[in-house]
Amino acid sequence: MANKPLILVTNDDSVNAPGIQHLIHWMKDLGEVIVVAPDSPQSGKGHAITIDNAIFVHKIKREDGVECYSCSGTPVDCVKLASRQILDRKPDLCVSGINHGSNSSINVIYSGTMSAAVEAGIEGIPSIGFSLCDYSWDADFSHLETYVKKIASEVLKKTPPKGTVLNVNFPKKSENDIQGIKVCRQAKANWEEKFDQRKTPSGKDYYWLTGEFVLHDLGEDTDEWALRNNYISVVPTQFDLTAYHAIPEINSWNFN
Repeated sequence: MANKPLILVTNDDSVNAPGIQHLIHWMKDLGEVIVVAPDSPQSGKGHAITIDNAIFVHKIKREDGVECYSCSGTPVDCVKLASRQILDRKPDLCVSGINHGSNSSINVIYSGTMSAAVEAGIEGIPSIGFSLCDYSWDADFSHLETYVKKIASEVLKKTPPKGTVLNVNFPKKSENDIQGIKVCRQAKANWEEKFDQRKTPSGKDYYWLTGEFVLHDLGEDTDEWALRNNYISVVPTQFDLTAYHAIPEINSWNFN
C-alpha cells in the first residue's frame, strides 16, 4: 500500500454522517484511505481546538476494512491527531466533507469542514473541503461522485499553490442540471443575525441565534453566482489572513 497515495478523510458532521460515507467510498478508488472524524456533529466550530479537556479517540471497525477513528474533539483536533499521532506518514491528500450544507462565501469562516481542510493545508498537506448546498441528513450525494473524484485526482497530480486549499461547493441540483465547474472568488456577504429571547419551562431566560444570509456582491465571478447558476464552485482559499493591500496605507498613519 505504500506506493498508493495516502488520503486522510475527515468532516464536521460526525464520522457517521452520510456525506462522509460517500467520500470514503469514492476515495478508496484513488488511494489508501484513513478516516479520523468527530464522534458527534461539530458544525460551526470553525478553527476551534481543544485545550482544556481530554480528547478521546476510538478505532471503529468497518466492513470495508478502511481504518477509521472517531474523535471526541473538533475537526481541527482530528487533523492534528491524525498527522501527529495516528498516521505513520504524511498524507498525500486531505479531503473534508462532504458537508451537509453550503460553505460558500462568508460561511467559510465558521465552517468546521473548511477549518479541517485549512489545518491540513497549514501542515503542508494538499487539501479540499467539499460541501453540498443541502442541509438535509438524507441529502442525495450520489451524483457528485464523478466531480469529487476528478477534483481530488487533479489535486493529487498537480498540488495547489503553497498556502492554498480548495473550497468546493455543489449546488443542490441533479446531475443533468449541473452546468460544470467554475473557479471563483469568495462572494462578499454576511449574516444579519439576531437572538430570540425565550424562556425555559422554569422561567429562565435563554437566547437562540437566528439570522438571514445577505449577499452584497452581484459579480458573476463569485461562488454564490456560480451556485445560483447551477455550477460547482471552486474557490482557492488561503490561510494567510494578511491584508497586504492595506499595508501601505496603514504604514502612513502616525503611530508616534
